[in-house]
Amino acid sequence: MKKLRVLIAKPGLDGHDRGAKVVAHALKDAGMEVIYTGLRQTPLQIVNTAIQEDVNAIGLSILSGAHMRLFPEIMRLLKERNASDILVFAGGVIPENDVPKLREIGIQRVFTPGTPTDEVIDFLRSKFPDRV
Repeated sequence: MKKLRVLIAKPGLDGHDRGAKVVAHALKDAGMEVIYTGLRQTPLQIVNTAIQEDVNAIGLSILSGAHMRLFPEIMRLLKERNASDILVFAGGVIPENDVPKLREIGIQRVFTPGTPTDEVIDFLRSKFPDRV
């Protein structure tokens, strides 16, 4: 069985990546292959990395409040590059009112602060039962 490959990305000008690193480590500990982009990535950099690394999923972590500008651009670029099959989920400081809008553009799940990492792991495993 192939390992699940997940890109953890920090779009925009966020300078805080503790949550992204916690999730990345938890996914690694759960047996997934994790690629972490580091801070201050553009939507284009994230999409290019996801395609180059042949990932199954992208986890977007944001605290800056720019999610309604950056996330739609990432989804647009994925579609434009025929990579809409890559599952996208998000986490960070995202107001509840924005969650339905993000789901409409294709973000599969939004995890808010305090979500146990097991919930993220279980979500990914449920979406990719054929991967470890």
